Amino acid sequence: MAPLQGTVAAPSFDLGRRAPGTAAAASGLDAGGIASGGLKPRQWQRQMIDLMRRRLERAGAQGEDVLVHAGPGAGKTLGALLGFQRLLAEGLLSHFLVFCHRQSIASQWRSSAARLGLELRDLDLEAIAAGGDASSSEGSGGGGWSRMVPGQGLLISYQSAARHRLRLERELAGLQAGKVLAIADEVHHLGLDPDDPEATAWSHAFGCLSRGCVLRLGLSGTPFRADNLGFSASRRISRRQEGVIVEEIAPDLSVEPRQLIDQGDVRPLEFRFQDGWVDHGLASADGSLAAGELERSPLSAEHRETWRARNLRRAIRLGDPSSIALRVLLLARLKLETLRAADHPEAGGLVIARDIAHARGLTGLLEEQGDQVLLVHSQDPEAAQRLAAFRAGGADWLVSIDMCAEGFDAPRVRVVAYLTTVVTRSRFVQAITRAVRIDGQRAEQETIPRHPSYVYAPADPLLVSYARTWAVAEPYLIQPKPGLEEPAAAAGGRAPGLPLEALHDEAGEVIRLRGPQLPGFLQARQRA
Repeated sequence: MAPLQGTVAAPSFDLGRRAPGTAAAASGLDAGGIASGGLKPRQWQRQMIDLMRRRLERAGAQGEDVLVHAGPGAGKTLGALLGFQRLLAEGLLSHFLVFCHRQSIASQWRSSAARLGLELRDLDLEAIAAGGDASSSEGSGGGGWSRMVPGQGLLISYQSAARHRLRLERELAGLQAGKVLAIADEVHHLGLDPDDPEATAWSHAFGCLSRGCVLRLGLSGTPFRADNLGFSASRRISRRQEGVIVEEIAPDLSVEPRQLIDQGDVRPLEFRFQDGWVDHGLASADGSLAAGELERSPLSAEHRETWRARNLRRAIRLGDPSSIALRVLLLARLKLETLRAADHPEAGGLVIARDIAHARGLTGLLEEQGDQVLLVHSQDPEAAQRLAAFRAGGADWLVSIDMCAEGFDAPRVRVVAYLTTVVTRSRFVQAITRAVRIDGQRAEQETIPRHPSYVYAPADPLLVSYARTWAVAEPYLIQPKPGLEEPAAAAGGRAPGLPLEALHDEAGEVIRLRGPQLPGFLQARQRA
């Protein structure tokens, strides 16, 4: 039963702790499915465990695949570990492998496993390079896996799996005799190319290393790709669309963000898209545009792809005469101030920038306003420390390029400013959903539905279209001729084309979206 609207309630999962010496704690999971860490699985997690059990009961020599689509904040990591723990107790599984692609994600897996009393070992890459033991256990030689007791797992990065595949295959040869679960986190990264299977090194390595596993569990909050490829641990369903046979990636279990919003597990999002006119032309000596050379294009109504992309590149520039990026940043900053002054003093903001130079410019603007800002990027050796500092409340804003999407968990984020030219649906959804998480303390203070978080961005047509559908699951169709479609269209559909006159009276305004709804001028056009 869904929670009553307007009630104060904890999330749909139980964060209570059991005394460590009790019989229930010692047994791993009690009759009600509560784990030794005191976690009661959410409803969808119980469904996943049942699904895994059914697949194991029918598993053949080649094993079984399960693809789970669960939005950010759903609890995919804990759900997978709770599933393993339950099926371990039932004798259906013995060990587990976890594959992931970011160190931040690996840290979450380690902490979640420890929370449940499971041992998850990292690989000793130096030992692998020397031909020794792959696990972090004592000793040398190739017996690391064989020495592991039931309930233990190995943590492997996709990068390491591809780089050391042959050595790892020898190390994990004992998997053939075991009941091993292979977990592929953010499985959409494991692209498959039927014309060249080895070209996608991560998926090839995962396929080889999980060959002896009885069950492969793929987890993703965004089960689609911009390159129109399929991916590992997923099944395809062929169907006819407009007279053409296409393949659909069909998750075995799908938990939509809107379901999590209704349950109070995550926050809803409200969008503020800054619209305006973008001028293109030759610059005069003083840096302004020559009037006779101007080409003007409306940001939200430009459906010609080359013009749309050009408009967005100009719109995010801090020095552009349209000032769209500056207005996005200032409005986002004002919203964060409002939230902090109201009832969430520890709230923070996240800015997604185009590149390092762009990020530094945005950081400087915020600092000029007196804000405390942390800048992180992949070339920063102290990035992990800065991320941890932000999570702990060490700054008002976090400015990043590519490190705060998948795997970044900071429930204090309430405002996102999206100022990059990356417009694939997966990257946009991953970025904006950094603001949907809610911790237990805040959950006890807020009613259901939870207080919203806010996303500010230029009114690019593709971004507007993704905002309308971010909370629902859309089918991922693999087109037979990907060259005929734009990559973004394969990932989530194209925005409808709009006439230039649509914004004559709204240029420069903020388009407000609250959930999957259309801006006013689009609604009027549909009624016409």
